[in-house]
Amino acid sequence: MIRVVVVDDEALVRSGFQLILNASDDIQVVATAEGSQAADVIRREHPDVVLLDIRMPDVDGLTVLREIQTLPEPPTVAMLTTFDTDEYILTALRSGAAGFLLKDTEPEQLAHLVRTLAAGGVVMSPKASRALLRGHPGRDTPHDADVARVNLLTDRERDVLVLIAEGLSNADIGTRIHLSAGTVKDHVSSILTKLRVSSRVQAALLAERAGLLSGDDANTARSNGR
Repeated sequence: MIRVVVVDDEALVRSGFQLILNASDDIQVVATAEGSQAADVIRREHPDVVLLDIRMPDVDGLTVLREIQTLPEPPTVAMLTTFDTDEYILTALRSGAAGFLLKDTEPEQLAHLVRTLAAGGVVMSPKASRALLRGHPGRDTPHDADVARVNLLTDRERDVLVLIAEGLSNADIGTRIHLSAGTVKDHVSSILTKLRVSSRVQAALLAERAGLLSGDDANTARSNGR
Protein backbone atom coordinates (compact mmCIF):
# COMPACT_ATOMS: atom_id res chain seq x y z
CA MET A 1 0.00 0.00 0.00
CA ILE A 2 1.37 3.40 -1.02
CA ARG A 3 0.89 5.86 1.84
CA VAL A 4 0.21 9.44 0.74
CA VAL A 5 -0.10 12.79 2.53
CA VAL A 6 -1.72 15.69 0.68
CA VAL A 7 -0.70 19.21 1.75
CA ASP A 8 -2.72 22.13 0.38
CA ASP A 9 -4.29 25.27 1.81
CA GLU A 10 -7.63 24.57 0.10
CA ALA A 11 -9.90 22.01 1.76
CA LEU A 12 -11.61 21.25 -1.55
CA VAL A 13 -8.30 20.29 -3.18
CA ARG A 14 -7.33 18.11 -0.22
CA SER A 15 -10.65 16.27 -0.15
CA GLY A 16 -10.70 15.88 -3.94
CA PHE A 17 -7.25 14.31 -4.10
CA GLN A 18 -8.10 12.09 -1.13
CA LEU A 19 -11.30 10.85 -2.75
CA ILE A 20 -9.65 10.12 -6.08
CA LEU A 21 -6.57 8.36 -4.68
CA ASN A 22 -8.44 6.30 -2.08
CA ALA A 23 -10.47 4.78 -4.91
CA SER A 24 -7.34 2.81 -5.85
CA ASP A 25 -6.73 -0.50 -4.12
CA ASP A 26 -3.00 0.14 -3.69
CA ILE A 27 -3.02 3.78 -2.52
CA GLN A 28 -4.16 5.26 0.78
CA VAL A 29 -4.22 8.93 1.69
CA VAL A 30 -3.28 8.59 5.36
CA ALA A 31 -3.63 12.31 6.13
CA THR A 32 -4.19 15.75 4.66
CA ALA A 33 -2.89 19.01 6.07
CA GLU A 34 -2.45 22.73 5.61
CA GLY A 35 1.08 24.09 5.34
CA SER A 36 1.50 24.95 9.01
CA GLN A 37 0.59 21.39 10.02
CA ALA A 38 2.49 19.60 7.27
CA ALA A 39 5.84 18.84 8.93
CA ASP A 40 4.26 17.40 12.07
CA VAL A 41 1.77 15.31 10.08
CA ILE A 42 4.50 13.90 7.84
CA ARG A 43 6.71 13.02 10.82
CA ARG A 44 3.79 11.20 12.42
CA GLU A 45 2.45 9.36 9.38
CA HIS A 46 5.71 8.35 7.60
CA PRO A 47 4.17 8.53 4.10
CA ASP A 48 5.81 7.16 0.97
CA VAL A 49 4.67 10.12 -1.14
CA VAL A 50 3.77 13.72 -0.27
CA LEU A 51 1.79 15.90 -2.67
CA LEU A 52 2.72 19.42 -1.60
CA ASP A 53 1.13 22.70 -2.70
CA ILE A 54 3.90 25.02 -3.85
CA ARG A 55 2.02 28.22 -2.91
CA MET A 56 0.30 28.47 0.47
CA PRO A 57 -0.50 31.59 2.51
CA ASP A 58 0.63 30.37 5.93
CA VAL A 59 3.78 28.35 5.15
CA ASP A 60 4.92 28.15 1.53
CA GLY A 61 5.69 24.81 -0.09
CA LEU A 62 9.41 25.48 -0.46
CA THR A 63 9.74 25.94 3.30
CA VAL A 64 7.86 22.70 3.95
CA LEU A 65 10.00 20.91 1.34
CA ARG A 66 13.18 22.00 3.10
CA GLU A 67 11.81 20.71 6.42
CA ILE A 68 10.90 17.37 4.85
CA GLN A 69 14.38 16.99 3.39
CA THR A 70 15.89 17.09 6.89
CA LEU A 71 14.00 13.97 8.00
CA PRO A 72 16.08 10.78 8.46
CA GLU A 73 14.10 9.02 5.72
CA PRO A 74 12.32 11.74 3.73
CA PRO A 75 9.37 10.69 1.58
CA THR A 76 9.16 11.35 -2.14
CA VAL A 77 7.70 14.81 -2.70
CA ALA A 78 5.87 16.15 -5.74
CA MET A 79 4.81 19.78 -5.85
CA LEU A 80 1.22 20.76 -6.65
CA THR A 81 0.65 23.83 -8.80
CA THR A 82 -1.99 25.38 -11.01
CA PHE A 83 0.26 25.95 -14.04
CA ASP A 84 3.36 24.31 -15.44
CA THR A 85 5.53 27.44 -15.62
CA ASP A 86 5.21 28.39 -11.93
CA GLU A 87 8.35 30.39 -11.12
CA TYR A 88 8.94 28.38 -7.95
CA ILE A 89 8.90 24.94 -9.57
CA LEU A 90 12.49 24.95 -10.76
CA THR A 91 13.70 25.96 -7.29
CA ALA A 92 11.65 23.13 -5.78
CA LEU A 93 13.05 20.58 -8.23
CA ARG A 94 16.59 21.66 -7.44
CA SER A 95 15.77 21.43 -3.73
CA GLY A 96 14.86 17.77 -3.90
CA ALA A 97 11.29 17.53 -5.19
CA ALA A 98 10.74 14.50 -7.42
CA GLY A 99 8.52 16.37 -9.85
CA PHE A 100 5.27 18.26 -9.93
CA LEU A 101 1.61 17.71 -10.63
CA LEU A 102 -0.87 20.18 -12.03
CA LYS A 103 -3.94 20.51 -9.84
CA ASP A 104 -6.15 19.92 -12.88
CA THR A 105 -4.49 16.56 -13.66
CA GLU A 106 -7.04 14.13 -15.05
CA PRO A 107 -8.38 11.93 -12.21
CA GLU A 108 -7.59 8.72 -14.11
CA GLN A 109 -3.94 9.81 -14.37
CA LEU A 110 -3.47 10.81 -10.74
CA ALA A 111 -3.09 7.32 -9.28
CA HIS A 112 -0.66 6.36 -12.05
CA LEU A 113 1.51 9.39 -11.30
CA VAL A 114 1.56 8.59 -7.59
CA ARG A 115 2.65 5.03 -8.39
CA THR A 116 5.41 6.43 -10.59
CA LEU A 117 6.63 8.61 -7.73
CA ALA A 118 6.51 5.71 -5.26
CA ALA A 119 8.55 3.56 -7.66
CA GLY A 120 11.28 6.18 -7.92
CA GLY A 121 10.19 7.76 -11.18
CA VAL A 122 10.10 11.43 -12.14
CA VAL A 123 6.80 13.21 -12.70
CA MET A 124 7.67 16.11 -14.97
CA SER A 125 6.86 16.48 -18.65
CA PRO A 126 9.72 17.42 -21.00
CA LYS A 127 7.48 20.15 -22.43
CA ALA A 128 7.06 21.71 -19.01
CA SER A 129 10.75 21.46 -18.16
CA ARG A 130 11.66 23.19 -21.42
CA ALA A 131 9.24 26.00 -20.58
CA LEU A 132 10.78 26.34 -17.14
CA LEU A 133 14.32 26.52 -18.48
CA ARG A 134 13.39 29.02 -21.17
CA GLY A 135 11.58 31.15 -18.62
CA HIS A 136 14.53 31.35 -16.22
CA PRO A 137 17.72 31.46 -18.32
CA GLY A 138 20.91 31.69 -16.34
CA ARG A 139 19.33 32.40 -12.97
CA ASP A 140 18.43 28.99 -11.68
CA THR A 141 19.70 26.70 -14.45
CA PRO A 142 22.96 24.73 -14.60
CA HIS A 143 26.20 26.33 -15.77
CA ASP A 144 27.90 25.14 -18.97
CA ALA A 145 30.39 23.17 -16.85
CA ASP A 146 27.49 21.22 -15.34
CA VAL A 147 26.10 20.40 -18.77
CA ALA A 148 29.55 19.41 -20.01
CA ARG A 149 29.60 16.58 -17.48
CA VAL A 150 26.93 14.85 -19.58
CA ASN A 151 29.79 14.06 -21.98
CA LEU A 152 31.32 11.87 -19.27
CA LEU A 153 28.44 9.41 -19.59
CA THR A 154 28.70 6.22 -21.58
CA ASP A 155 26.25 5.60 -24.42
CA ARG A 156 24.20 3.29 -22.22
CA GLU A 157 24.15 5.81 -19.37
CA ARG A 158 22.89 8.45 -21.79
CA ASP A 159 20.09 6.06 -22.81
CA VAL A 160 19.18 5.59 -19.15
CA LEU A 161 19.33 9.35 -18.50
CA VAL A 162 16.86 10.04 -21.31
CA LEU A 163 14.45 7.50 -19.83
CA ILE A 164 14.89 8.98 -16.36
CA ALA A 165 13.83 12.30 -17.86
CA GLU A 166 10.74 10.60 -19.31
CA GLY A 167 9.77 9.74 -15.73
CA LEU A 168 10.35 5.99 -15.85
CA SER A 169 11.20 3.94 -12.78
CA ASN A 170 14.22 1.61 -12.75
CA ALA A 171 12.01 -1.38 -13.52
CA ASP A 172 10.36 0.38 -16.45
CA ILE A 173 13.73 1.52 -17.81
CA GLY A 174 14.98 -2.06 -17.61
CA THR A 175 11.97 -3.29 -19.55
CA ARG A 176 12.42 -0.61 -22.21
CA ILE A 177 16.10 -1.34 -22.93
CA HIS A 178 16.30 -4.97 -21.81
CA LEU A 179 18.34 -4.62 -18.62
CA SER A 180 17.75 -5.93 -15.12
CA ALA A 181 16.48 -3.49 -12.50
CA GLY A 182 19.72 -4.01 -10.60
CA THR A 183 21.81 -3.04 -13.60
CA VAL A 184 19.67 0.04 -14.17
CA LYS A 185 20.12 0.98 -10.51
CA ASP A 186 23.89 0.79 -10.97
CA HIS A 187 23.67 2.98 -14.09
CA VAL A 188 21.52 5.54 -12.24
CA SER A 189 24.00 5.69 -9.38
CA SER A 190 26.86 6.23 -11.84
CA ILE A 191 24.90 8.93 -13.68
CA LEU A 192 24.19 10.89 -10.49
CA THR A 193 27.85 10.63 -9.46
CA LYS A 194 29.21 11.75 -12.83
CA LEU A 195 26.75 14.62 -13.13
CA ARG A 196 27.34 15.63 -9.49
CA VAL A 197 23.63 15.82 -8.75
CA SER A 198 21.65 14.33 -5.88
CA SER A 199 18.36 13.44 -7.52
CA ARG A 200 16.83 12.01 -10.68
CA VAL A 201 15.00 15.29 -11.30
CA GLN A 202 18.23 17.27 -11.26
CA ALA A 203 19.71 14.77 -13.72
CA ALA A 204 16.62 15.12 -15.93
CA LEU A 205 16.97 18.90 -16.01
CA LEU A 206 20.61 18.58 -17.04
CA ALA A 207 19.56 16.19 -19.80
CA GLU A 208 17.06 18.76 -21.04
CA ARG A 209 19.59 21.60 -21.00
CA ALA A 210 22.16 19.41 -22.78
CA GLY A 211 19.66 18.76 -25.58
CA LEU A 212 19.30 15.03 -25.00
CA LEU A 213 15.50 15.04 -24.95
CA SER A 214 15.00 16.26 -28.49
CA GLY A 215 17.86 14.67 -30.39
CA ASP A 216 19.20 11.31 -31.43
CA ASP A 217 19.71 10.13 -27.86
CA ALA A 218 16.00 10.43 -27.16
CA ASN A 219 15.13 8.53 -30.33
CA THR A 220 17.61 5.79 -29.49
CA ALA A 221 16.37 5.41 -25.94
CA ARG A 222 12.81 5.00 -27.16
CA SER A 223 13.88 2.04 -29.25
CA ASN A 224 14.87 -1.33 -27.84
CA GLY A 225 18.41 -0.25 -27.04
CA ARG A 226 21.68 -0.33 -28.93
